Amino acid sequence: MPQDMDLPGFRLHPLAGGMAGYYSVVVRANWRIVFRFNGTDASDVDYLDYH
Repeated sequence: MPQDMDLPGFRLHPLAGGMAGYYSVVVRANWRIVFRFNGTDASDVDYLDYH
């Protein structure tokens, strides 16, 4: 995971279960940007409402 994305406001964290291999950052309230790392690039990016 690129260290420049690991900022407190982003709350970058790996997902588990069916989303294992993906990471998430908080956008607002229950909205998240979910993606995988491909080297230092983000791929398979999606914008999701978790609830």
